[in-house]
Amino acid sequence: MHGETATLSHVIFGWDPLLVSAILFVATYAVIVSEKINRAIVAGLGAGLMITLGVLNQEQAIAGVDFNTLGLLTGMMVIVAITRRCGVFQFVAVWSAKKVEARPWGILLMLSLVTAVLSALLDNVTTVLLIAPVTLLITEELKVNPYPYLFSEIFASNIGGTATLIGDPPNIMIGSAVGMSFNDFLLNTAPITPLIMLVTLLVIYFVWGRSLETSDEARQRVMQFRERDAITDVRLLKQSLLVLSLVIIGFVFAHPLHLEPATIAMFGAGLLLLLNNIGENAEDQTEDVHHSFAEVEWVTIFFFVGLFIVVSGIEHAGLLQMLGDWVIGLTGGDMAVTAIAILWVSAVASAVVDNIPFVATMIPMIESMAPTFGGAENLMPIWWSLALGACLGGNGSLIGASANLIVAGFAERAGHRIGFLSFMMTAFPLMLLSIAIATVYVYLRYL
Repeated sequence: MHGETATLSHVIFGWDPLLVSAILFVATYAVIVSEKINRAIVAGLGAGLMITLGVLNQEQAIAGVDFNTLGLLTGMMVIVAITRRCGVFQFVAVWSAKKVEARPWGILLMLSLVTAVLSALLDNVTTVLLIAPVTLLITEELKVNPYPYLFSEIFASNIGGTATLIGDPPNIMIGSAVGMSFNDFLLNTAPITPLIMLVTLLVIYFVWGRSLETSDEARQRVMQFRERDAITDVRLLKQSLLVLSLVIIGFVFAHPLHLEPATIAMFGAGLLLLLNNIGENAEDQTEDVHHSFAEVEWVTIFFFVGLFIVVSGIEHAGLLQMLGDWVIGLTGGDMAVTAIAILWVSAVASAVVDNIPFVATMIPMIESMAPTFGGAENLMPIWWSLALGACLGGNGSLIGASANLIVAGFAERAGHRIGFLSFMMTAFPLMLLSIAIATVYVYLRYL
C-alpha cells in the first residue's frame, strides 16, 4: 500500500517524497518540542506543507485523519463540560480527599488508582477528562504542586487503559483488526498491569511523594467540606449520570452493536444537550450550546488533526514501512526476537509518534508475517507485544497518547503548564522500566 501510494505523490521540483516528508516530520516535531510556538499551530503548518509540497493531496490528507478518535474526544469533552456544572466532580474531589484525611500522598495514591481502574472500564481519555479537573481543585485547596498528581494520573491512565479492549485506542484498533474480544484482553494484557502500576507508584513516591506536604489548616478546611453541598443542580446530575451510564454501556457493547466509540460519544453528547435544554427558549438553548462547545479543548483537537496528516505524510512516503521492514530484517524471522523487538520499537515509537497512526501502520505489517510464522493463529505473542508496547509507550512523552495531551490542556488552562522536555526527562525512563517488566511477562507467558 505504501509503495503504491508513494508513486502517486507529486512533490514539487521532482524532489524525493521520502526525503521531503522526513524533513517536514522532523522539523514539525522539533518545533513542537522547542515549545516556542503553540503545538496546534505547528502541527497545522506541518500538515499544510505536506499537502502544498505534494507529499499528500487533500484527499489523502483527510483520509489520514482518525475521525473516530476526534469524535470520541469531542463528544466526551462536551459531556464532561455539561456534567461538571452540576458539581459532581467537586463531590468526588471532597469525598476522595476526606477518605484519606486530606493527606497529599494519600490523595495522589487514591486518584491514581481511581484513574487506572476507570481507564480500564471506560477509556483513558474519558477518565482523565473526569479526573484532571478534580485533581486541580484538590491541589488548589491544599496549596500543593499539582504536577506530581497529573504526572501520576497520566501514567495510571495509560497503564489502566492497557488492561482492556476499550481502555486505549491502540487496543481498540488491534482488537478490531484481529477479532479479539474484551475477555481476550482481560486474560492477556490485564494480569501484568497491577505490577507495572505498583512499580510506577513506588518510583513516583521516591521522586515526589516523600516531599508532598500541606498545612494542618489546609487539611482541616478540606475535612470540613460537606460533599452534598457540592451538588448544585440535582436535575442535571441525574441527567448527566444517565447519559454517562448509557455511554459506558455503549462502549462495553460497542463491538456486538457494531458501533464505533466516536458514534457513542457524539450521540451521548447530543442526548445530554437535548435533555439539558428541554423547556428552554430558543435564545437560552443557543447560549447553552455555544457555552458547551466553547468548553471543548480545540487546541488539542486541531493539534491531532495536523499531527495525523503529518504522520500520514511519512506513512505514504514509505518511511514507517521502511522502519517496519528494518525490524523484520533484524529479527531474522525468529518469533521470540520479533515479539520482543516489536514490543520495544512500539514503545519507543509510540513515545515519539502518536500510537494510533503507528499501530495503524504496524497492523498490516504484522498480518503480512503470518506465512513466516505458520499462520495467523501463531501471531498472538506479537499482537500482545504490540498492544503492550503501544499503550505503555504512550507514557514516554507528552504527545505519546491522547490522554497525556488532555491532562496537559487542563493544566495549562489552570495556569500550571506541563513542559514537554521536563515531562519527558522523567517519563521516558519510567516508561522504559514498564517495558522491561512487560518484556519479562511476554517472554515467560508466550515465548
